[in-house]
Amino acid sequence: MQNTSSTQRPPSHLFYQSRLRRPLVDRAEGIYLWDQEGRRMIDGSSGAMVVNIGHGNRNVLDAMKRQMDRVTFAYRLHFENEPAEDLARMAAERLPEGMDRIFFVSGGSEAVESCIKLARQWALAVGQSERWKVISRFPSYHGGTLGALGVTGYAALSDPFSPMMREMPKIPAPTAYLDRDNLTMEQRGIKYADMLEEKILAEGPESVLAFIMEPIGGASTGALVAPDSYFPRIREICDRYGILLIHDEVMSGVGRTGKFLGGDHWNCKPDLIALSKGFASGYCPLGAMAAPSRLVKPVLDAGGFQHGFTYAGNPLACAAGVAVLNEIDRLGLIDNAARMGEVLKGELERLSERFPFIGDVRGKGLLLAAEFVSDRETMKPLPKELNAHQRMVDMAYERGLIIYSRRTRGGVEGDHFLVCPPMIVTREEIGSITAILGDTLEALAAELDLPVNR
Repeated sequence: MQNTSSTQRPPSHLFYQSRLRRPLVDRAEGIYLWDQEGRRMIDGSSGAMVVNIGHGNRNVLDAMKRQMDRVTFAYRLHFENEPAEDLARMAAERLPEGMDRIFFVSGGSEAVESCIKLARQWALAVGQSERWKVISRFPSYHGGTLGALGVTGYAALSDPFSPMMREMPKIPAPTAYLDRDNLTMEQRGIKYADMLEEKILAEGPESVLAFIMEPIGGASTGALVAPDSYFPRIREICDRYGILLIHDEVMSGVGRTGKFLGGDHWNCKPDLIALSKGFASGYCPLGAMAAPSRLVKPVLDAGGFQHGFTYAGNPLACAAGVAVLNEIDRLGLIDNAARMGEVLKGELERLSERFPFIGDVRGKGLLLAAEFVSDRETMKPLPKELNAHQRMVDMAYERGLIIYSRRTRGGVEGDHFLVCPPMIVTREEIGSITAILGDTLEALAAELDLPVNR
């Protein structure tokens, strides 16, 4: 076999990362990937929480091949195409009632941009031109384009570009697990939701267009789950002030959390939805904005949606999306995500008993995270200089497991790692994942001089 180790390969012209080289990937199947030297890795993060149905699904690949034999690109202003029509119908059938209009894009940042732009054009179409502010949460992550960064609350990613964009108002994310007060979780949920009303009043209700949030947190907050009371109060506040509620379901959508949408856990119905990642499960770049006709019709009647992307409604991408949704249904993957998520969360909680520097385990379904702390009583984070989250990722990788990490406290500190395997994962595979996690945590504790319960 040809030696393709990173130390002997020529320098790369790519610069996705400068920290270190990774092996060249050769093939993938199920929850596994192999490099060109034959080493097998467990994909414990589904890439970047993307490959919901696993790698190498033959039915999806065959559907894409059939579409490739017909047509791979037809511009949406020149032709309609059957896969896009089918996927729009299938998506609408799975979304909350009334979310019946779909606008396809290529990824999550584009989906969020589309939601923000449709919201603004709706306000113009109905004579509310003074509405333009989109309130979001801190921390949060909504995408890498300048518009999406404007509603992102993650200093490490947004601060370098702040002179180039209009940063939008923020309220604290509902990090109730960090609170040390005498309130119940229900009361904390109300407290955090009421911060939205306070911000609306401070900004001037007539100027506020929308509120965007991840129903279940992504990498910026480590699978944050708000108290149940948070969601109905947010909806009530948005209705009270005529503000649109946007759910960023890019990571939490399409079954990963044990429901088709993260917001479905609370029957929380938004006004706009951003989808991507698991929508085509990494088989093709694909995302979507979902909207109700009551928002779309005024925009179209006023001259049309002044927005779009070259690959919107691409027939090959949409064929992949149709096949992915069919496989989710055929294999019962949403139910499996719920069941296996409970198993995996239980295993992570057992690891937290062994490793007291794990201060919190949270999430729903197969969107799960564990956060490192110096002290469980105060939830004080580990010193950021230890770079514990990145060391955890690197040491797990050395042991054959891919996981994902970020920092929960604005991207500056608050190390956590996410464990989000594909929705096809089995109990046996979860056992393999948690065994490697245990070995990795032991090594991390030894390297950073962290406590372990023997």
